[in-house]
Amino acid sequence: MTEKTVRPRSVLRRTMLAGTAGVLGGAVLRPTTVRSQTGAAPAVAVAGSSPPGSRYGDPAWWAQRKEEILEPALEIVDPHHHLWDRKEHRYLLDQLLADTGSGHNITHSVFVECGSMYRADGPAEMKPVGEIEFVNGTAAMSASGQFGKSRLCAGIVGHADLRLGDSVARVLEAEIAAGDGRFRGIRHSVVWDPSEMFSRGRTNASQHQMADTTWRAGFARLAPLNLTFEAWLYHPQLMELADLARAFPQTTIILNHVGGPLGIGPYADKKEETFAVWKAGIAELGKCQNVVVKLGGLGMLFGMFDFHTRETPPSSEELARAYKPYIETCIAAFGPDRGMFESNFPPDGVSSSYAVLWNAFKRLAAGYSADEKAKLFSGTAKRVYRLA
Repeated sequence: MTEKTVRPRSVLRRTMLAGTAGVLGGAVLRPTTVRSQTGAAPAVAVAGSSPPGSRYGDPAWWAQRKEEILEPALEIVDPHHHLWDRKEHRYLLDQLLADTGSGHNITHSVFVECGSMYRADGPAEMKPVGEIEFVNGTAAMSASGQFGKSRLCAGIVGHADLRLGDSVARVLEAEIAAGDGRFRGIRHSVVWDPSEMFSRGRTNASQHQMADTTWRAGFARLAPLNLTFEAWLYHPQLMELADLARAFPQTTIILNHVGGPLGIGPYADKKEETFAVWKAGIAELGKCQNVVVKLGGLGMLFGMFDFHTRETPPSSEELARAYKPYIETCIAAFGPDRGMFESNFPPDGVSSSYAVLWNAFKRLAAGYSADEKAKLFSGTAKRVYRLA
């Protein structure tokens, strides 16, 4: 998009929320129909809105903000990104390489499920195995060394429907085999809010899903297979996750995106109240030694900030200032041993470029010791995802 389009960029960006319903598994505004388990994207074209792909970030917009890379030698393991090829947006190895090669020292990355490349045929419960097969191929390409020193998708997190109960074991075993040593765990989105404004993800989660007996029977199959669970939910559900963590102390639970604080719709005018509820949930989860937190995901459209509406992208200083209360609260509750910075790309690209985002994280970690920074940027992720 250029300045020669019908409306100025600033106006077009402000229309984004109207035209970008149903971002991947559990993100923002809910489409008129729930997304299918195949991960097919909803129709999002709205007259006068910005291009659908811009909900994942606009490279022309990013280009207005160039920064020198801070601490370029600091090792980073990016523990949360996606890959897909959708009608409205493509994020495959080429795009991932452009981001991870933008100046920071990204040595490894972890792919997290997004309903990508599911099998077209066969039993419905086995279709997510296709995503593991697809990503493992990308990981093998990276491992060849032909695309640089980074080992991208060195860890793979897939999806398996825990509502299958005990029988989910068959799916998990197939994913372990498909991952060829890279498969580390699953994410079964449990995002739920009474407001119809928010997506309930590809899983169409029900209220109190994590307390369901059959769902928990499926969850119980993770630890025996040495698999982790990625928890993607909204901030009012944090206490429910704490109950799950206490019930399954042997299962490593990884809280995605600092626990999903909501900041739009019915939460738009309640930010202080939301922060207090969110902080109490984080404090409770911090007591559970089997829970680890991902420090990021704050740039998505449903959150507390409106960087995506600006004519020019924010600086890393602005991002760090805005994200500081959330990041510092999480590190205080979990400690560097159980915290890891994440990019959450491409969704967080709606608020900044990859390079500027990691600069912001480095600014946020400036007051920590070298050992603590090493854990936050790479050590915790390496341990949790068993990366060499």
